[in-house]
Amino acid sequence: MIVKSAEFICSNTQISKLPPPVKAEYAFIGRSNVGKSSLINMLVQKKGLAKTSQTPGKTQLINHFLVNETWYIVDLPGYGYARASKSKKADWDKFIHSYLDKRESLQCVMVLIDSRLEPQKIDLEFCNWLGEKGLSFVLVFTKADKQSSIKTDQNVARFKKALLETFEEAPGYYITSAETMMGRDEILGFIGGINNSFVVPKINSSSPLERG
Repeated sequence: MIVKSAEFICSNTQISKLPPPVKAEYAFIGRSNVGKSSLINMLVQKKGLAKTSQTPGKTQLINHFLVNETWYIVDLPGYGYARASKSKKADWDKFIHSYLDKRESLQCVMVLIDSRLEPQKIDLEFCNWLGEKGLSFVLVFTKADKQSSIKTDQNVARFKKALLETFEEAPGYYITSAETMMGRDEILGFIGGINNSFVVPKINSSSPLERG
């Protein structure tokens, strides 16, 4: 896929104010400071589109970016930010889970995992929640340029093994680097394949998402 355009559309803390669910959406989510904004900017080749920050937990909104005027990258708040208050984290969790579980046009959740780390409980728990909800997701291992490919492969294998304790088969995965553009073509190709068969969903006006 060739990315010809990418633009910021809106930020929201209310489900009812999201764009109409008539274009394919791909949600990007991971632990705070996993390199999500850098990865998004790398995918669309537009520096600064998604705001990067040295402060973990900076993204506290659902951000929609329209790519090629036909599909959305959805930048979700990072999970596991320890300095947020319990009530704030509870609000984020409810907001994020409601979006993921109810959004009709959501095609796949891209779960970002720091390739430098051994399996983290919070990442495994989130993947298990997605599995319980029957949501389609893939793993995106980030920051692969920060270590040897052998170390990355070892950590990927450990994560897949941990998931297989609760999943019948491991989800697909991509190894990426925002610095070297590793994984860019593969992820865009994956998204492009889904886009080719995307059908605008029929909207149920009585759904909780539509009522907000």
